[in-house]
Amino acid sequence: MARILIVDDAKFMRVTLRNILRQANHEIVGEAENGREAVALYQQLKPDLVTMDITMPEMNGLDAVREIKRNHPQAKIIMCSAMGQQKTIIEAIEAGARDYLVKPFDVSSVVDSVKSVLR
Repeated sequence: MARILIVDDAKFMRVTLRNILRQANHEIVGEAENGREAVALYQQLKPDLVTMDITMPEMNGLDAVREIKRNHPQAKIIMCSAMGQQKTIIEAIEAGARDYLVKPFDVSSVVDSVKSVLR
């Protein structure tokens, strides 16, 4: 069981991920609507894993990943993106994300990705 921070500006996506992750016996320790909140919550909560949307207001997911990784190189982050954002996904991996998920979420893909990144 991991302590997970969910970051997405869409409440529906946060609820969807929360339900999938709780079904897989993980604890949701926090949720953020933008990258700025994500950076602050990571610092405060020190989660085992972060799921991070790419496109968000105030601070996007790429900038948030860079900021979190700069201060916490061990951070485990999975990027979440819509179809057709392959270039951005590559940037996210280069910035330090460990894996990525494509929306809409497939339950088994989410569970498998979390297991893989937590190893």
